[in-house]
Amino acid sequence: MKPRLFLVAGGSASGKTTVVQEILKHTSDADVVIIKHDDYYHNQDHLSKAQRRKINYDHPSSLDNDLLYEHLLMLLEGKTIEKPVYDFVENTRSTTTEIIKPKPIIIVEGILILQNERIRSLSNMNIFVELDDDTRFIRRLKRDIEERGRTMDLVIKQYLSTVKPMFHKHIKPTKRYADVIIPNDPKHDVAVDLVATKIKDILQTKS
Repeated sequence: MKPRLFLVAGGSASGKTTVVQEILKHTSDADVVIIKHDDYYHNQDHLSKAQRRKINYDHPSSLDNDLLYEHLLMLLEGKTIEKPVYDFVENTRSTTTEIIKPKPIIIVEGILILQNERIRSLSNMNIFVELDDDTRFIRRLKRDIEERGRTMDLVIKQYLSTVKPMFHKHIKPTKRYADVIIPNDPKHDVAVDLVATKIKDILQTKS
């Protein structure tokens, strides 16, 4: 059986990864591979760190969707890929890569994953994780300071100049492509169970 592709979108720090982990509780690691769209940010080692900080990482052009599309085609054909790994501290791709083998279920998550029409054309189910702007900003501020070595002033400046306007221009509109919208709050269990049931049905058909 050909692998099935699930796309998970939502604003920065909306809880996409948390929702995916909730879905995985209903499945096996042997059946699911998770790919982060973030790893497909363009390589920028030819730029200085100061220049890298000026890049608008919330704009579709910041991502190498041609490479992701090629890799997804390969995985859906049962082929192994060598996936880039992005270094958020250095703001460019790492020198290491990751070997990804195809599995029955492929989940790709990222803020702009539903924006690209070619990638959407490969998908079996589109999911959008929703969370209010204030909570997402607080989560992003905490994450970027603790995990990505950013200062508070830098995080706030980036949020106001690119993250917030790009969310309303490029990310939020992709909600219309979603088959399932998951609110990231205690009431999301029904939506998560719906997706998990779909995955279980696919895996049972495979077996």
